[in-house]
Amino acid sequence: MNYHYSIYIQWSQEDNKFIAHLPEFVSYAHTHGETYNEALQNALEVLDLLIEDYTARGKSLPIFQAISP
Repeated sequence: MNYHYSIYIQWSQEDNKFIAHLPEFVSYAHTHGETYNEALQNALEVLDLLIEDYTARGKSLPIFQAISP
């Protein structure tokens, strides 16, 4: 199944890393990476794990919410 969720990646000067946020999965869905691509790959892995966990527990998946610029 194809899911559509947001991944926001930004540089953190404080952490000296790229931080990836998965906003539809609330505030605890963050990961990071030394490079942009590493942060993206880690975010995709976390997203897969979250979808797997929600599905296994019979919990409804969050609804994609587009954010206006």
